[in-house]
Amino acid sequence: MRLKNKIKLLIFMVLIYLPLIVFAHNFDSEDALPNENSSNVESWNIHAQFTHTTQWHPTFDTKCDANQFYCMSGRVQRKQTNDATIYFGARLWSDAELYINTEVDEGFGLGDTHGIAGFSSGESYKLGKPYPYIRTQRFFIRQTINLGGEDQHLDSLANQLAGNRQSDNLILTVGKFSLVDIFDSNTYSHDPRNDFLNWSIVDAGAFDYAGDAWGYVYGVAGELNKGEWSFRGAFVNLSTEPGAVHTDMTFNQWSTVGEVEKRYVYEGHEGKIKVLGFLNHGRMADYRDALALGGVPDLSLVRHDTSKIGIAINLEQSISSNIGLFARFSVNDGKKETWDFTDINKSFSFGASFKGEIWGRTLDKVGLALANNDLSDAAKDFFEKGGMGVLIGEGPHLRYSSERIMEAYYSIHMKDWCNVTVDYQYIQNPAYNPQNQDISIFGVRVHFAI
Repeated sequence: MRLKNKIKLLIFMVLIYLPLIVFAHNFDSEDALPNENSSNVESWNIHAQFTHTTQWHPTFDTKCDANQFYCMSGRVQRKQTNDATIYFGARLWSDAELYINTEVDEGFGLGDTHGIAGFSSGESYKLGKPYPYIRTQRFFIRQTINLGGEDQHLDSLANQLAGNRQSDNLILTVGKFSLVDIFDSNTYSHDPRNDFLNWSIVDAGAFDYAGDAWGYVYGVAGELNKGEWSFRGAFVNLSTEPGAVHTDMTFNQWSTVGEVEKRYVYEGHEGKIKVLGFLNHGRMADYRDALALGGVPDLSLVRHDTSKIGIAINLEQSISSNIGLFARFSVNDGKKETWDFTDINKSFSFGASFKGEIWGRTLDKVGLALANNDLSDAAKDFFEKGGMGVLIGEGPHLRYSSERIMEAYYSIHMKDWCNVTVDYQYIQNPAYNPQNQDISIFGVRVHFAI
């Protein structure tokens, strides 16, 4: 990043974000608007976060030319991203809330977010820029309908007003949001600002969830919570084309997602199992149709109205107050091109999270995870013939192998509002190409939040 752009970013953060952070930190939102007869119910709130992530890798052997294809450069490479968010929430009427998230982003992922199907940083978007730019990433209304059960108090958090609700409820969300705000969540692996970074570890790798280049969509979602069960569903728009900046506001290209969650207690320790299914419908290509044209296959020449389906299973299990385990398995039909997430047709990941109380650092955290990503037979043939996907495409090559990933991180608690994380990833057969030497990726993440 050039010094001039660094100065621009710093000035922007100071002038725009610092006053809002100080205001949110010192002002009592309960005095701002009339509350609902409870000192524990917020009428509005403001929260903020800033995350800096740097990743680098040493030299490695590759036969792919990064100037022509979607692959990682074999030369030493260091890239960084910065993002800052203001989360604003306001109570509209009884149990209805409005949330607006304004974000400033800057920077690039390694290889400009290309060259690895299970990409190395969830803080890197498909579209990077060398200067800070501002976007409204979320703008939605959430309506809660209480249906009975135990009374619950909600703390003041980003995108959550302090208040009260019943444990059995129906929650409706309408507007702009991310599907993974609601689906495929996991206590131990779902937040690239606080735990793992790798795309195929923080999310189900074969869950080709709808989203623009930053992962956000327009639509409606519902969540029914009843006792030990939760049922979720959503209808949203797809991007106009794979990995595009814009989503299809006509909703001619759309996605629907459903998820069932069962909570349980095993020998005194809480656990969850979730089963998710999705269907994407739009003008997408079949790999075999592209291959039938001969030569280097081009997906853009054979797109037509069709659908793609997939499923994901998500498990989490507490072992003690300081140790938790997680696992995900996901698969999609593999016949159609990847649309909005990444070039994975089957994925399995599992890992563990450890709290620092074990070694006398109560608020520190350690994570260790493994992931195995695969392509379908049709996708293998497509990429071996030189086809280009959303994140990968290394030109014609004759061999294929599973992409295997190991990630470990240590999150150091500095202050209640700051943590620093060191991260290491080892990636075998990046982009499924065994001709590429295995890559070691080192990372540092600094996260502030109030």
